[in-house]
Amino acid sequence: IPLALISFAIALVIAIAVALVQYARVPVLTQLARFYIWIIRGTPLLVQLFIMYWGICNPLGINKWVACISALSLNVGAYSAETIRAAILSINKGQWEAGYSLGMSYQQTFRRIIIPQAATVSIPPLFNTFIGLVKDTSLASTIMIGEMFRKAQEAAASSLEYLWIYIEVALIYLLFCTLLTGLQKWIEKKLRVGK
Repeated sequence: IPLALISFAIALVIAIAVALVQYARVPVLTQLARFYIWIIRGTPLLVQLFIMYWGICNPLGINKWVACISALSLNVGAYSAETIRAAILSINKGQWEAGYSLGMSYQQTFRRIIIPQAATVSIPPLFNTFIGLVKDTSLASTIMIGEMFRKAQEAAASSLEYLWIYIEVALIYLLFCTLLTGLQKWIEKKLRVGK
């Protein structure tokens, strides 16, 4: 859970920056943002994790936790950037006109009207992304990070009870994801009440 929370927090910062760059259509930065999203969405997370750890961080002597958090954050950041960009684009143009008619500038309209509505639209898919990230943290075991799945592998190797230990891990992941899904539904219900 801490690995997922830290990675997701960093990913959100990346996602907001990339989404805003694409929305603003800053010439060179937009092309870089699109290239970043293309690379991340076109390659498996496991490959990205290996490149980050074995290709970049390990040769430089950087901690494997930093490598894992970096890979997870970059991966989730790319997907979340598209979610946020789509949420911004989904806001009706009449909202812009309403802001302008109230005498707001472009920045004020964007900050006070568009962003709050886009945030509401993007919360459910971002929560789904977070739930996926919780499960994806199991890939950290491939670079010897002592998270839950790695500990299960070690326990299974010493006890030779592979089936039961892996079923136990699956149930723990299922429990966490069920709780997070319940939280997501509660948040979505609260958001609907305001409409």
